[in-house]
Formats: sequence, structure tokens, C-alpha cells
Amino acid sequence: MSKKTYLWIEDRVEKASYKFWTTLMQEICPGVIVESKVNNRELVKSVKGLTDKENRYIIALDNSFDNLQVYMEQKILKTAADKRENVFLLNLICFEYTLLEFDKLIDWIYAPEDEFREKRAGAIMAREKLVKMINSGNMNYKEIQEIMDYDCNLENHNIEQLSSKLLFELTRNTGFEVSKGNLGECWTKNCCEWVSRQEDDICGLDQERLALNDKMKNIYFGTSLHREFKNIGLEVLV
Repeated sequence: MSKKTYLWIEDRVEKASYKFWTTLMQEICPGVIVESKVNNRELVKSVKGLTDKENRYIIALDNSFDNLQVYMEQKILKTAADKRENVFLLNLICFEYTLLEFDKLIDWIYAPEDEFREKRAGAIMAREKLVKMINSGNMNYKEIQEIMDYDCNLENHNIEQLSSKLLFELTRNTGFEVSKGNLGECWTKNCCEWVSRQEDDICGLDQERLALNDKMKNIYFGTSLHREFKNIGLEVLV
């Protein structure tokens, strides 16, 4: 019997992140079985109780570094994973941040002359500063003026909350809209199969329309997924 590879995530099946992970894996890692563990505590519990030594388990638990509860769960998870040779952890801040850091995000969701580029200039700048800072290894994003200007309630938000707010603000009213429960059709379908598209709904992919497989490859190479998959030796069909 051939060994199987599972990707365990913390979000429910109706959530945007589950829809994203299943789409991504179907396109670039079709042999990986995506399973929801409902929430982060249940995910940690599942790893702690894992007795299977034959199959491979990849774990995607949010690494929200300034959320104390998540930080403690990450420590427990790492201890459990270190005891098992077939468990591998992805070091990802959260699903929303992964899409935020995508290097083609702005050029995909907005056409070159899109009025949203001007109307959402503050959010675009906050996203640019956030990604640049975290990529540099400096996690003190709450000290950046453009981010403070964008989020007036920043002191009460952690990195996951900020990422969710920022991603939704950038993508809302587009085919790429992302909220906790919604992943826009433009993330999960070929261009252009957006059912609700209006005549004036023109994105940055209007001239160079991509198949879903090409979209997922671009996201893989344009985010930290490329680094993380390579680190755990996960083979990708690219």
C-alpha cells in the first residue's frame, strides 16, 4: 500500500482558507489529501494523538506571532511534531497573510487604470509596508506610520486580524474578494468564469487571462509557500 500525504488545517470546510487549500492542492499537489480539523485546538489535539507512523502529515496552523494563545498552541504543536518523523509544520503566519504577500496581488485584482488604486491607496501602501517589513525579519509592524494610519484600532489587533482586515479591504467588490467565509471565484476558477461579473468589472488579468492551474502556480512561486513546501520536501507539479 502506497503512503498517503495529508494536509491538516485548522479551519472549517465552509471557510475561505479551506477552499483555497483544496484548490491549491488539487492543482499543484493533487496527491495531497486536505482535511479540516475544525479549529486550532482540535488540530493540535489531533497531532498529539497521532499514532500513524506510515503516512505523512503536513500541518498548517496559523503562526500569528503576536497572538499569545496561538503562540502557546504553536509551542505545544512543535513539541508534538518533533516526536514524530512523519509530521511536518508549515511556518505560515495565516492564510490571509499568504495572499497579502503574493507579489502579483495588486496587479491581479486591479486593472492598470482602476479607480480603486487611488481610492484604496492607503490600504495598498499599508500592505506594501507590512509585507516588506515582515520579509525583512522585523515583526514590529505596529511602529510603521502607514500601517498606523490605515488601522486606527491597530493596538487592539494582532497580525492575523490586521491581515484579514487589509485583505478584505483590498479585494472587496472584486471577483477576488476574500473574507473569513468567502473566497472569490477568481481565486478558484479559470479567467473569466466569474458568474456575477458586470461589464465594468475589469481586473489586471483581463488582457492575459489565466487558467486556474496557472493561477495556483503563480501563487505558489509568488509567496512563502514556495519556500515552505521546499523545506519539507513536498513535491509540486509545476
